[in-house]
Amino acid sequence: MPGKMRVVSPSGRVEGSVAKAEASPKNSENQIEQPSISDAASEPKPGGRPWRRRVLFALLPLVLIGGGYWYVTGGQTVSMDDAYVESDKVGVSTDVAGIVSDVGVSENQHVETGQVLYRLDDLPFRLAVARADAQTGVVRDALNALKANYRDMQAQIEQAHNDVSYYDTEFQRQQGLLSAHVASQATFDSARRNLQNAQQKLASLAQQLAAIAANLDGDPMGPVEKNPRYLDAVAQRDEAARQLAHTVVRAPFGGIVTNVSSIATGKYLQASMTAFYLVATDHVWVDANPKETELTYVRPGQTALVTVDTYPDTKWGGSVESVSPAAAQEFSLLPAQNTSGNWVKVVQRIPMRVRVDTSDESLPPLRAGMSVEVDVDTGHTRGLPHFLTALFGQGRKGT
Repeated sequence: MPGKMRVVSPSGRVEGSVAKAEASPKNSENQIEQPSISDAASEPKPGGRPWRRRVLFALLPLVLIGGGYWYVTGGQTVSMDDAYVESDKVGVSTDVAGIVSDVGVSENQHVETGQVLYRLDDLPFRLAVARADAQTGVVRDALNALKANYRDMQAQIEQAHNDVSYYDTEFQRQQGLLSAHVASQATFDSARRNLQNAQQKLASLAQQLAAIAANLDGDPMGPVEKNPRYLDAVAQRDEAARQLAHTVVRAPFGGIVTNVSSIATGKYLQASMTAFYLVATDHVWVDANPKETELTYVRPGQTALVTVDTYPDTKWGGSVESVSPAAAQEFSLLPAQNTSGNWVKVVQRIPMRVRVDTSDESLPPLRAGMSVEVDVDTGHTRGLPHFLTALFGQGRKGT
């Protein structure tokens, strides 16, 4: 079979190919062919790349110096992606129970402060107000009657005093006549009994007058409007009026209503039952949860840049409003315990609030729950000590 065989020189290079001749006896089986042009072109030229190595070795110190300078002068911006847009939101409800008579808004409608959201049937509450008004009148009349009784009792007491004086004089006269043996014993006993009855009647009238005065709060001559019974009746009337007013539910602040379809006309709502939700749109902020190691130089008032995942090409300005005084795990139901001795250190998260500037109306709206990224400019670079610690710190710990 025809074929080719390559001969390798002692230096390791391929010198050529040897072809076996089948028809011509002049060619020996081990004859060496001349090198082809393609094989010669593919051979590497000695000393062709040393200049590249020298350039790379020359650039290496420059790259190290530039990287070190970038590391030392950088790090003043703290970035965190564990952040979400938040806003004021409330479950709309009222503290009275009733049947929904009218729903004044629709799903995702923007409402202003004080706008009517829904109404309850107010007939039972109007009747309660009328009953409270009537009760207030009854109490006023009763107090005026007590004041009249008090004046009448005073007149009776004055008459009782006169009677006691008269019967006392009669008793003294009969006692003198009895001593002179002029009057009979029966006449003397009758005079003494009349005096005792008058004295007892006076004492009884005095107790009744005190009771009437107590019902008039110890001030029988004072105005009825200051009496506790009257004030209680007025308070009950005001409470009935308050409940009547709360049958009309208004927006506590401007925003957008949502989940309105959960109620409808004719539905009975328990007291304090959430009808739907209201989300504010004019005031939003960002709740971030950075690691505790990222808060070394973060302070309230520092500027921040907010990027929302929904709008990747748009940025909002802001500032750090506050940093929580405690880690998030401090408020958990089962906080971490270290008493067992089997403890693994975990980097904690510290809640932080960032105020967002939404005064530019050309920017798209921000909605509660959106994922955002926050960059806080701390104004503090890493510095040379931090660089040296990062460079040699691990080696020292290992030794």
